[in-house]
Parts: sequence; C-alpha cells; structure tokens
Amino acid sequence: MRHAMPSATPSRRRRRLVAGLGAAGAAGAVTALVAILVPSASASTLFSDDFENGAGNWSKSGGAWSVVSDGSKVYQQAKADSELARVFAGEVTWTDYSVEAKIKGLDLSKGLAGVAARASGSSTMYRLALTSAGKAELQSVKGSAITVLGSAAVSDPAAWHTVRVDVSGSSVSGFVDGAKVASGTGSLTGTGRIGLVTSFASAEFDDVAVNPLSAGTTSPTATKSATASPTPTKTASPAPTKTASPTPTKSAGATPTATATPAPTSASTAWPKATGEKAVTATIPVSGTLDGGNVRYFGSGALGSDSQDESQDPIFKLADGAVLKNVILGAPAADGIHCSGSCTLINVWWENVGEDAATFKGGTSAAYTVDGGGAKGADDKVFQHNGGGTLTIKNFQVEDFGKLYRSCGNCSTQHKRAVIVQNVVATAPAGSLVGINSNFGDTAKISGVTVIGKKSLDICVKFTGNSSGKEPTKIGTGPDGVNCIYNESDITFK
Repeated sequence: MRHAMPSATPSRRRRRLVAGLGAAGAAGAVTALVAILVPSASASTLFSDDFENGAGNWSKSGGAWSVVSDGSKVYQQAKADSELARVFAGEVTWTDYSVEAKIKGLDLSKGLAGVAARASGSSTMYRLALTSAGKAELQSVKGSAITVLGSAAVSDPAAWHTVRVDVSGSSVSGFVDGAKVASGTGSLTGTGRIGLVTSFASAEFDDVAVNPLSAGTTSPTATKSATASPTPTKTASPAPTKTASPTPTKSAGATPTATATPAPTSASTAWPKATGEKAVTATIPVSGTLDGGNVRYFGSGALGSDSQDESQDPIFKLADGAVLKNVILGAPAADGIHCSGSCTLINVWWENVGEDAATFKGGTSAAYTVDGGGAKGADDKVFQHNGGGTLTIKNFQVEDFGKLYRSCGNCSTQHKRAVIVQNVVATAPAGSLVGINSNFGDTAKISGVTVIGKKSLDICVKFTGNSSGKEPTKIGTGPDGVNCIYNESDITFK
C-alpha cells in the first residue's frame, strides 16, 4: 500500500472503506461510497487513467509492460535492461497542457523513469525523469540528443512521487510532489502525446491525468488531501480523424491509374502535393508495379497506430521484383514498406516515418533500390536492412531523423550486407548516417552526401553485430577503405 501518498484514487479509497466496516456500518458505508463515487473532475480534463480497467488506452514500444497490483492496479515496466521503454496515449494534436503521473522506481540503479509531454515520436519528447543520480531532470529529447533544461535533488527516488510536466508555448516546467524543480525553453514540435518512459530501469506508474493550459500559463500546483475530488474516470482519447481530399476511386489491391513518372535526378526535388488520400486498414500486397499517382496512403483501423511498436504491419508489402512509385505515406505510417525480396522504390515520400520507412528482407542475392523521394520525422531508423543483399539509396532527401540506414545488429539470422548511398541530402540528423556490422563483412559505399544543420556527423558507424538479440557494440567510425568506403571530400557540411 502507498501510505506515503497524499491521497488515494477512488478505487483505492473504496477498498479501504469496505475493509474497515462491519455489518453495523453498512448504512454509513453506502453514504460514504456515494459521496466518493460522484465524479467531480473538471469537464476540461483531457485524459485520465488509474489502470483499474487495464491499459487499453496506451500503445507500447519497447520494454515489458503489464498491469499489476501494488495496493491498487498500476502499470509496470519490468525489464530493467531495456534501453528505452515507453508507452503513449492521447492525441498528436495536443498543444498546451499539463500531464502528471505517480511514479515508483523499482530499479533505478542504472537509468531513469519519467513522464513525457509533447511526444511526437518514440524518442522525441519533453520528459521529467527520476534518475539513478537521485535527481529529477527536465529533459528535451530528440533521438540520441538529450538536453537537460534543469534538475533538482529528490529524496528517495525509489519511493512514490507525483511527477508533472507543463508545456505552454515554448515554456516547459517540471514539478515533483507539487514543487517546481526545473523550467526552461524548448524547441521541439509544439504538439504531441503523453508518455510514460523508462531507460535501463524498471518502474511502476499510476494515476495519470492531463489538463489543458492556455499558452503562456502554468497550471496550479496539484495538491491532494483526504477530502479532495477523486481521480476523474478515465476516458480513452479517440483516434484522430482524417478529413482531407476525397479518396481516389481505387481498390486497395489494384494498381492505380498510371501517371507519368518523372525521372529522379536530384535529391533537392520539392515534395509533391498529394492528389488524394486513401485510408489503409490492411496491408496492401504489391506484385509487379504499383504507381500511386502521388496519392497519400495512411494507416487506419488495425494500421492506425503512430507508435514505434516493432510488431506493427506495413502499409505496403512488396513481393520479389515489385516496383512501387509515386506514393506518399502520411501519418500514421505504421511500419511503412516491407520488401520480401528484390524491390524498387521510385519517388516514394514518407511525411512522417512510423517504426521504419522501409524494411528489406530478401535473400543474399537480393538487390533493392530507393531512387528519389524523401522521409521526415524518423525517431530512429529510416531504412532497416534485415535480409541479405545490396541496398542502393540515391537521389534521396531525409530530414529530422535518427539514422538513414541500419544493417540489423541483432537479428536472429545474420547476413553480409551492403549499402550504397549516392546523392543524398540529410537535414537535421540526430544520430548518424549509416550503421553496419563489420564483423559480418558489411560494406557501405558513400558519395555525394550533403549534411545540413550540423558541422559534423558520424557518416559510417561500425558495430559488432550478433544473432542473440543483445544490443550490438559500437567499435568505430569513419572511412577505412574496407567496410566504410568513402572519402572526406564525399561529404559536404552546410
């Protein structure tokens, strides 16, 4: 039981009342329960969840999450060796709001546990985290770039604490148990969902609440007492509704009317304007050639999650030898495109990358080509190479991303893989350009790359890959003429 907490949720208080009453007090219990169960939450409450009815409002990415009992029902992340475990809820369109949750660290010896606001992807967010150093840190997170906006010491981070983040305009503030611990100015996207996060830690979460703020204001400090209003009944936020251009008259599995395909000649080509929209509720199989005519395809129903869950299905699944061209993938994009064998992607555009833009799964002789197009908003990888063969990425533009290409570092079946990168413009990278496994003989040939917004970048990172599922070990960067094949003159920084 959490006796240290200032108050209890309705379900928790209800149990205590019933347990402490005999038959003689039944009439009084009825009166007390009626008073407790009458909701008095503000009508402006955006979201609340005490996990008494499960965790159906949340989408998971990483870690081992489950609802367990700890005095009442709580949401637990039990995998302390998970590098980044997170769950998300709410709306991507939320702007100025206050989010709070109760957090108890189970194992904070090596990492952190916190609550996130304005999460626009799995690793882009503001978060207030209880850390192994005995602090509460207010952080701006964008991929591997973490900026600490402020911090303060916290006594016993492993005890239950109420952690809150307020976001209003560009102002971000963090509170622990009602006291402000940090504030600062952020530059991340001004909208996004809420999240619960751990990194190399295990923790429990409870009593999540979200309330709106007006731009430039801060919510009043939340202080609970034994007579305070109960936690509002949780309501799942509805999925965002798409209301753009009419859906073209095409069946999901049919080849749309062909249009002339412009020959991709430059990575600086302007992004195309969508000619229509198509909601996709089940993966579209492609064999032969599919010319999308610059229609925007986006996930709906079973494919409607915009989380980074690695178990998601793709929007398109290409058979061996298939060609996909002139397609725009809108948000949510689920797991993008899967290539079962050799495939060609021509002028394919990802407006906001889901888990990955495309995953290549062919055999050792497979040849994949990405020619033209572009991708934005990849919190981690843009292109994931799980199979064998050679991937060529040319005349491509990528913006706001973690890494452009990754040869799978811990797939259960490993291959020698090759990637060729030619004429690519990379804007605002958060991590690196290419990651390969030198111990498996991977090669990366790179030329004509322009990096915008950074004065330096790890162009080619070498890892020692494995087939055990463990995180691969980084062993070096830079050209070596063997695995990372390029010259410094092949890279331009602007």
